[in-house]
Amino acid sequence: MTTQGDYMIKRDGPYSASFLWEAPGTWDLSTPEELTDEQKELAKLARSFLTNEVEPVREKIESKEDPKLVPNLLKKAGELGLLMAEVPEAYGGLGLNKTTATVIAENATGWTSFIVPLMCHTGIGTIPILYYGTEAQKQKYLPKLATGEFLGAYALTEAGSGSDALAAKTKAVLSPDKKFYILNGEKQFITNGGFADVFTVFAKVDGEQFTAFIIDRGTPGLSIGKEEKKMGIHGSSTVPLILQDCKVPVENVLGEIGKGHRIAFNVLNVGRWKLGAACMGSCKRLLEYCSKYLKERHQFGKPIGSFQALREKLANDAIRTYLLESVIYSYAAALDSAWATLDKSGPDYYKNVVKKIKGLNIEASIAKVFGSEVLAYLSDDAVQMYGGYGFIQEYPPEQFFRDNRINRIYEGTNEINRLLIPDTLMRRAVKGSIDFMGELQKVLAGLKAGYSKADAKEPMAVWQDQLAAFKRLAIYFSGVCAQKYMEKLKEKQALVITMADLVIESYAMHCGFERALKIRKLKGEAAAQLAEEMVICYMSEKIPEMLIRVRQALFNVADGNEKEFSSYTKALERLIQPQFADTEKIKEKVAAHILEKERYAL
Repeated sequence: MTTQGDYMIKRDGPYSASFLWEAPGTWDLSTPEELTDEQKELAKLARSFLTNEVEPVREKIESKEDPKLVPNLLKKAGELGLLMAEVPEAYGGLGLNKTTATVIAENATGWTSFIVPLMCHTGIGTIPILYYGTEAQKQKYLPKLATGEFLGAYALTEAGSGSDALAAKTKAVLSPDKKFYILNGEKQFITNGGFADVFTVFAKVDGEQFTAFIIDRGTPGLSIGKEEKKMGIHGSSTVPLILQDCKVPVENVLGEIGKGHRIAFNVLNVGRWKLGAACMGSCKRLLEYCSKYLKERHQFGKPIGSFQALREKLANDAIRTYLLESVIYSYAAALDSAWATLDKSGPDYYKNVVKKIKGLNIEASIAKVFGSEVLAYLSDDAVQMYGGYGFIQEYPPEQFFRDNRINRIYEGTNEINRLLIPDTLMRRAVKGSIDFMGELQKVLAGLKAGYSKADAKEPMAVWQDQLAAFKRLAIYFSGVCAQKYMEKLKEKQALVITMADLVIESYAMHCGFERALKIRKLKGEAAAQLAEEMVICYMSEKIPEMLIRVRQALFNVADGNEKEFSSYTKALERLIQPQFADTEKIKEKVAAHILEKERYAL
């Protein structure tokens, strides 16, 4: 069944927050437990490259002692095939799917900021040309970007336009002979800008039509500013680009004049997923470092890993990493599932690819927000577990802590992404491209009639019901806020952020739950036990926390009207009753497992 929207085709797989009303397992998406031998080999290749080629020169990378070091390492990664996974074979790439790209991304992380230039190049440095370029542009640039002969960068941000990208001041004017666009302006905080060969640059044609351009390094009028002095990711290049009567051939317009916003926002969705994947990899590295340190470091005559306070931190970190891993691979698998239905030989293939990306942009924002915040949580825990040594540069946590802070800012701040999630959900509900209002009516009807329960014989039946109830809570709260404030809802950002967090947590729990069920199906009950218990533990603690937050938010919505607030509290009691698990025992089991393996492992 095709819906009214131009990008929601239900038979093609999950779409636009459908997890809020669909049960785990509806789409039978692939999980990390189903990686192919080829994907596992690429994981080993990426890990080996980072361990043997990058981390040994970490200090030189971070100090920028040799400006050619990072570009040369990127080119070496290109020679190994690590830059070409998503580039089609027709343009010199491997033509692999998003799941495989995820495998590479997570294994290219470590105690170094090298992941930043790598992800920038393979993501926002390459994807704009892949998805929006003409055939001639693809033939010219993609083969060299795939091998690392060309290195890419993306220039959207300006000093006065960060989150508000369309407020850009950079201007483009057609030359009198109509052969060039003359660009003037300055771009800010451009990753890879110090060494990139190819830039995707955004400017307004005649000061009005927001448009993307491909600009080669060495183009007359393009100059590179000084490297920024940053809190973290010291090994990455971050510079301003100065455009002074920069002459760009008309054939280097990327996409359509005045449609640059489509490129900007859809490419950022890909970047958000890639950022989440890199965060996931960093979480796994931190668990390796911390689990070993907790066993090696002794206080009071025994290893500090024997103390419950630190074991609980380690368990919490592992549980969050499991959920993040489930989110990232679920998103990648959803895209792969949707793209598998498309005709690769068709003239509109990439147009349809972009539609699928747009259709899952809520999930992309979740991947970015959840990923960056889980890594922030783990980075802080790592410093604490290392104690004073965590504050010393000779030990990994210090750099992880500094480097991860930028993740909540770039690719759209977490605040902007949180505002986008409910906004997108409501806009699509109004358009009819998703039946959110129909789902809301089901939730409201259930307040009187009750809700169906999972078969008691189903795995984790009580917790399946709890997950379904939490999703209904997210739908109910979103519906209350939308109906009360209508078009003024955007002004109630505190409420919108609570709406977003309900959606984010619903997706994290959904993905973790779905994966646990899949492990049981693939490997049996015993193999699935740890994953199931981690999901249960997280739900047992997170749901009551979110319920308290929702109750307070509804009190604010009622604005002193006791009758109105009373109706909300009665609805909450019927919507969900929190379930509790013995989280202390579960966390002890998780911590023991991680300490035994000395790494994140299921």
